[in-house]
Amino acid sequence: MTERQSAVLAVLSELADAWNDGDAAAYASHFTEDADYVTFFGMNMPGRTAIESAHRSLFEGPLKGSKLVAGSGEPKVRFVRPDVAIVVSGGGSSLSGGQPEPGRESTLTYVLVEESGGWRVASFQNTRVSDPAAGARPGGERRTLG
Repeated sequence: MTERQSAVLAVLSELADAWNDGDAAAYASHFTEDADYVTFFGMNMPGRTAIESAHRSLFEGPLKGSKLVAGSGEPKVRFVRPDVAIVVSGGGSSLSGGQPEPGRESTLTYVLVEESGGWRVASFQNTRVSDPAAGARPGGERRTLG
């Protein structure tokens, strides 16, 4: 692993630590001012201030005490420019603080940019892992989008 890859992955580790500590300010500090944070159900939280505010509510409410856990396999880090990295990773969360609960596994996509203060997340997308066959209707007919 290169030094640049390690620096990018360190940011993701610090994000997980801030989440696990329930620290919304520390969590949001790893995002750019104008970051886009897209949740697993498609809501976009635009900007660091919105990310911090939403996570403060989550950490004090429904996700209080939750823990992030790494997915299986190594994160894929790809540099599209020397100062822009894309990371695709697996991950999940546990509401009880233990192992990830079924149905809470996600594929996570991060776009990080290198700024004067180090690497920050400019865009984040959380997509729940699901079984497309589970959307099939009885008799094998599939649901369609739209």
